[in-house]
Amino acid sequence: MVKKTPKLIQDDIWLQPYSNVILNRIEAALKKEKELAGSSSLYEFASGHLYFGLHKTAGGWVMREWAPHATFIYLTGTFNNWEEQKKYAFEPVGNGVWELHLDENELHHGDLYALSMHWALDYGKRIPAWANYVVQDPETHIFNAQVWRPEKIYTWKNNEFNGITEPPLIYEAHIGMAGEEEQVHTYDEFRKNMLPRIKANGYNTVQLMAIPEHPYYGSFGYHVSSFFAPSSRFGTPDDLKRLIDDAHGMGLAVIMDIVHSHAVKNEVEGLGKYDGTRYQFFHEGGKGEHPAWDSYCFNYGKNEVLHFLLSNIKFWLEEYRFDGFRFDGVTSMLYFDHGLEKAFTSYNDYFNENVDGEATTFLTLANKLMKQVKVHSISIAEDMSGMPGLAVPLEHGGIGFDYRMAMGVPDYWIKLIKEKDDNDWEVGDIFHQLTSKRLDEKVVSYAESHDQALVGDKTIIFRLIDKEMYFSMRKDQPNLIVDRGIALHKMIRLITATTAGGAYLNFMGNEFGHPEWIDFPREGNGWSYKYCRRIWSISENSDLKYHWLYDFDREMIQIMREHKLLTIPSVDLVMGNKPDKVLAYHRGLFLFVFNFNPTQSFTDYGIPLGPGKYQVVLNTDSGRFGGHDHVDEDIPYYTLPSSGLTSQHFLKLYLPARTALVFKKIDFPKVK
Repeated sequence: MVKKTPKLIQDDIWLQPYSNVILNRIEAALKKEKELAGSSSLYEFASGHLYFGLHKTAGGWVMREWAPHATFIYLTGTFNNWEEQKKYAFEPVGNGVWELHLDENELHHGDLYALSMHWALDYGKRIPAWANYVVQDPETHIFNAQVWRPEKIYTWKNNEFNGITEPPLIYEAHIGMAGEEEQVHTYDEFRKNMLPRIKANGYNTVQLMAIPEHPYYGSFGYHVSSFFAPSSRFGTPDDLKRLIDDAHGMGLAVIMDIVHSHAVKNEVEGLGKYDGTRYQFFHEGGKGEHPAWDSYCFNYGKNEVLHFLLSNIKFWLEEYRFDGFRFDGVTSMLYFDHGLEKAFTSYNDYFNENVDGEATTFLTLANKLMKQVKVHSISIAEDMSGMPGLAVPLEHGGIGFDYRMAMGVPDYWIKLIKEKDDNDWEVGDIFHQLTSKRLDEKVVSYAESHDQALVGDKTIIFRLIDKEMYFSMRKDQPNLIVDRGIALHKMIRLITATTAGGAYLNFMGNEFGHPEWIDFPREGNGWSYKYCRRIWSISENSDLKYHWLYDFDREMIQIMREHKLLTIPSVDLVMGNKPDKVLAYHRGLFLFVFNFNPTQSFTDYGIPLGPGKYQVVLNTDSGRFGGHDHVDEDIPYYTLPSSGLTSQHFLKLYLPARTALVFKKIDFPKVK
């Protein structure tokens, strides 16, 4: 039988030597899907959360857990004084599954509970793996599961929302630090204060970090302990549902960071040695430990683990109506060496014995499941390796992500700002770095995310302005360093967003140049929340320069969304003048002109174009954004022929130093 060559390989002749590897990868995923789902569907298979965990039924309460190496399991809690009692003993029902039935009056909403797990020669307390709500005692800091079964079940209001079909303009956010006060903020505060702000600023997608429960706040949510429980630090499950419901009512999609690349090592409140063994959910030995993250690595070869993780995907999409996921740590999943300290320089690096085929199978099935659950769901891969086919549709032979993170872009900006003087910035290289991607994949472009905002790193504005941010951000305090920083901050974000290869992302507060870094409460800073918040008031203070950046970002995003800029796939270079540091490119009807020259402004600078009439729609030099209003935005701009009407036309412009202009073509004059 001759296997059909998938479009992934047809579109890239350099993949042909690896066609067997790619075809085998596709076949492995299909085989595993059939093994898991049988004559049913992947959607039906991924329903573990409806079977395992604690559920209230017409006949009372039923609880099930998978713990193949357990010898006894008891349910303990506030209802039995945390004691092992016979009536709360689980019974084995086969295949490592344990089951407990209780009368309706044995448990009540708000009861705390945990498992007393026994295995050979030892036992320990365990938070149930499928628990859907976990709380931490504020005084003892001990975690316990909590029965969440209020009398009034949350009723969804915005049932017609089915996700967005336009390119995602993503506002990355962290619930706990989204407020201005020095404290952990809540789902409810985010719903009331942040959603209207995000909507007004033009973004159409909210990406929430740190939603699944995690024992250490400072992990940014990446050391997950309870995969089916929304973090109680920020409020109740209903509070999160209300947040998502209101977002949908505003037309906002809500996606979340999902961490299936690893899990926290904690044993009481995590999955570490859950049934007394290290290898229940994770690989044994060194393969099961991530050397850089101090965490455990899932064993994607186990069907029970696939059941757990795939059910987790369906759970968040259906129970909380999330609209998709950014999959964290995909590079770590794809390669046995986790991609650490590795430069991916040739196709050989993507198709060899270092690639974890079980992980590629899981990711393929995860993406297939997502579309079965919610057809307009969004899946984004956080991958720095650039594996071909990762963000290619399943039907074309890819792994099925909708987007991959363009992780090289923020790295490029950091390197450029740190290592090169403005006079050495090369506009052709900037354009190349921002537009280089596989033609068959879409990417999420961004100048900076939460990664660059963390303590130990620096945001773009901090790299540009540094200590002057403390002394010269009032409008009555002139400062050339600040002027340079504000000008470049606008230009960097504008060129990154408007060359984006499918989607664009911003981390909350970075749009207005939030000062300093993010530093979670920890022993080293006296458990302070001073740097673990967002100071929105400075962005709205008319006496400060921050609001210039805030206003600019809002207008930039709204223009991109109004004109559906990212639906236009082609970003076409018009000119790149290396000595002058002037760059121009087209995207549909829009012309973008950047003068990165730090000192020289140009009069009557000619941009070679066809005949046309243009109007300024955005200008970084506008006084509204802290510029000098040297460009007339009210007049139309016409191209002029260099000699006769059929000769090369030029758009003659005044280009101030360190500024960018966005034009829209508004007329198509015919040449007779």
